[in-house]
Amino acid sequence: MDSNKSTPSLHTSSPAIGQPMSSSYGEQWLGTEESFIRRRSSLNTTTTPDLNHHRSKQKQPQQRVIRRPSSSEKPRHETTKRVIKQPNIPGPTSTTKSFLNHLEVSKKPNTETHKDLHPAVLTLGLLFSTHQIVGSNARCLAVLETLAQVIRDHRPPPHATFVRDIQKHLEPHIDYLLSVRTFSLSIREIIRYVKKAVSDLVALDPALSDQEAKEKLTKAIEHFIRARITVADQLIVQYGLSKIEDGDRVLTYAKSSIVQSLLLKAKQAGKDFSVVIVDSRPLLEGKHLLKTLSEAGISCEYTWISGIYTALKDVTKVFLGSHVILNNGSSFARIGSAAVAMAATDQMIPVMVCAETYKFTNRTQVDSFVMNERGAASELVGQGVLVDWKQTPNLTVLNLMYDLTPAKYISLVITEIGVIPCTSAPVIWREYNEEYGKMTDYM
Repeated sequence: MDSNKSTPSLHTSSPAIGQPMSSSYGEQWLGTEESFIRRRSSLNTTTTPDLNHHRSKQKQPQQRVIRRPSSSEKPRHETTKRVIKQPNIPGPTSTTKSFLNHLEVSKKPNTETHKDLHPAVLTLGLLFSTHQIVGSNARCLAVLETLAQVIRDHRPPPHATFVRDIQKHLEPHIDYLLSVRTFSLSIREIIRYVKKAVSDLVALDPALSDQEAKEKLTKAIEHFIRARITVADQLIVQYGLSKIEDGDRVLTYAKSSIVQSLLLKAKQAGKDFSVVIVDSRPLLEGKHLLKTLSEAGISCEYTWISGIYTALKDVTKVFLGSHVILNNGSSFARIGSAAVAMAATDQMIPVMVCAETYKFTNRTQVDSFVMNERGAASELVGQGVLVDWKQTPNLTVLNLMYDLTPAKYISLVITEIGVIPCTSAPVIWREYNEEYGKMTDYM
């Protein structure tokens, strides 16, 4: 073997830059020319479609085979029935998920299971459930007078003081009233007031006798009724008279006891004005207000809330009642009040709310869904076409009792301490909470 002839290396180095590529280098990486032609021809064979064959397939029409039934066979439409599968739609049940399921519905009280309660409380629960007592002031007065009656008639058991035992005695009565119908925020405030009065009596040293404690507690409730409701309403009427002038056309919604007193007092003062009463279902409280004002000789016009913009024509002022004034200046009142206030503000008409200071609360709420009361659906549907609404799938009847009017739609609030902007609500609550929180000062 010749030593001068070397075996070619398996890895041929690449040519230098600018030098021509040798044939051995190209065959190593690209293959020979014959192998390249074979790969190219096989690629064309597998990927190139036969256009002539494709066109021929498109030109050939599809033959439709029609099968004629024999004389023994019946037509298909006579033997086959079309069956439509109905979707499984759940009906309205109490377990249907909703963002308003946390709101309780007013229900008929069960007096059989609460025979140990005071008869006055059982009677009040029945009146609440049937809406025979409506309105914030009327309900608050009824609760205070009923609790005062329970306190006067209570006899503590042996070896127990009245002050200690009355706390446990009042709890089931309050819970019963709350189970019948949800308390409004104003009633919650007076319940807190009564509990604070009882706790202040317990803290007195030396301790009072049973009779003295009973008298002081009932006097505290009577003082609250006189100072915070009766006299407060009289002062509100006096401040409100300055807002009604001759030739005014006043609009009000539903029925507010303090607005009714204001309009009657304005008529007695000889002022010439007319009233537009806007009402809504299901309570139709405006009808009672219409009857009272008409009998007093006041020119009235009655309409429903659906025609609010038509009713606002030529109206100069709007007076509304309120169940509670929240800490952010909003008003929580009968549902529909917010729509009236917004429509009046849209027409550049001042909206004035009449409310006692005991209705001011430290609670803040920005909608009508977090806390509200649901009325019975039967009250809303009545005897119309929706009388069988429970048998209709995907139908729920919602009967809310209250709504929230934002502060920007309220021009001013008339209280017993004067006419104030609604933004002063937290100041009013703080001052009166400090003053009337000291229960023993006027017992």
